Amino acid sequence: MTPASGKLPARDADAGNLSRAGDLFQLLRDGQARTRAELALTTGLARSTVASRIDALIGSGLVGPAGEANSSGGRPPSRFAFKPEARVVLAVDVGATHVIVAVTDLGGSILGERRFAQEVADGPAVVLGRVIAAGKELLAESGREPGDLAGVGIGLPGPVEHDTGRPVKPPIMPGWDGFDVVPYVQRQLPVPVLVDNDVNIMALGERTAHWPEHENFLFIKVATGIGAGIISSGELQRGANGTAGDLGHVRVPRGDDVLCRCGNYGCLEALASGPAVAHQLRSHGLEAKTGGDVLRLVAEGNLQAIQALRQAGRDVGDVLATVVNLLNPSMIVIGGSVGEAGEHLVAGIREVVYRRSLPLATTHLRIGISMAGGEAAILGASQMVTQHVLSPAVIEATLAGSAIAG
Repeated sequence: MTPASGKLPARDADAGNLSRAGDLFQLLRDGQARTRAELALTTGLARSTVASRIDALIGSGLVGPAGEANSSGGRPPSRFAFKPEARVVLAVDVGATHVIVAVTDLGGSILGERRFAQEVADGPAVVLGRVIAAGKELLAESGREPGDLAGVGIGLPGPVEHDTGRPVKPPIMPGWDGFDVVPYVQRQLPVPVLVDNDVNIMALGERTAHWPEHENFLFIKVATGIGAGIISSGELQRGANGTAGDLGHVRVPRGDDVLCRCGNYGCLEALASGPAVAHQLRSHGLEAKTGGDVLRLVAEGNLQAIQALRQAGRDVGDVLATVVNLLNPSMIVIGGSVGEAGEHLVAGIREVVYRRSLPLATTHLRIGISMAGGEAAILGASQMVTQHVLSPAVIEATLAGSAIAG
């Protein structure tokens, strides 16, 4: 209760100031150095209020001195800026047959990285055990202490219930359905752990790093499977159960007699994924088992491989034409192990999308190949964590907790 005097006790007054420091911190996340006076002018807050909040943020290590401003007389005022090196993030990309583990700072810069072959079908204990071991090694190699770790972000190649981090009936991940990824990792790394579908975090990483001006953005992964990460009005869309963007199991008329591993016929993935195109080429006597083999044949100038990849692009375009009419994105980026290396695939996509989508929907639409490439998921996993740990609510809770502990 508030005392009869109407004045808050000292500790409550401090907590009141700290409780809004997270909002002030958001102004500093762009990395631009500012003085207390500039922050007061921008926010309309009293200089004393700004000073107390800046002091709290400096105490957290997230903000630090950044030189001095020009003086109009007297001592030059100090500038302050966000320190992305204050903490680090463990970013993890788990694919069907590979794992990438990286340590980044809070600005997404990669400080160390490890890649290794790993079948996701080996199960969560094996895969996550290797992830945790690699993460600890990378922290040590980067000269960082376990206490410097702000959080862990993990991308998995299947549907994920984002609120809990549990995979939901993933088709290529035996043993993972309903597995409690978050507490499993936290037993070894007691920090916030966030888990999402790999295509979602690829969309997040690609857009943040290379296309921030596009509020309506699609990332299409073409690899062992096919999926989409959807960003609408600047927000990542996961859907009710985490399955938004599952393009791979949309029916394509051309594939009525093609059986998909999901049990249905005519799925896009069964016609246009890397293994699907390789299977088609094998039926013509060519040596191809994977998407990588398809790309090798294309690079060698094999006409059948070029035509097959172009047709795969048309099949993807058939589905995307409907998506473009529905969501009206301004940018579509094609990535994944096949997508980012397949100009012929992208040509097929463009051919159909621009022909079949409504003219108004394609007036300003761009379709291009991933610029982040193999780092898209790592950048997205890092961004997913920093969006959480640097949010106003979490910053405020952290500062309030520090004040009480002090």
